[in-house]
Amino acid sequence: MWRVVDDAAHDSADESADALSSENALTSEKGLWGLFAPDTDLSWQHEALCAQTDPEAFFPEKGGSTREAKKVCARCEVREQCLQWAIDHDERFGIWGGMSERERRRYKKARSQEQI
Repeated sequence: MWRVVDDAAHDSADESADALSSENALTSEKGLWGLFAPDTDLSWQHEALCAQTDPEAFFPEKGGSTREAKKVCARCEVREQCLQWAIDHDERFGIWGGMSERERRRYKKARSQEQI
């Protein structure tokens, strides 16, 4: 019924709470578990034409047409930033910057061979 309060246990609980709040602070500084750096500028996404159209066009089923998505990308002012983001983050699905995943792989491979 009565619990004896152990000051050492209380202190370690305070330390655990401090560690947790410090971990939360680090998580918020680094982004979600350190996966996404908060210093990444994603403001270009607000200007992306794809955000104003049907997202399914940019993620066609296997063997589906990419024509409509690429038409939108061709008119988009932030196409280069979009493509660079997809390459930097190894995006494996969808049309980004006017290129499919297969086209991005070829593009990335060609760029790496040019640097050799």
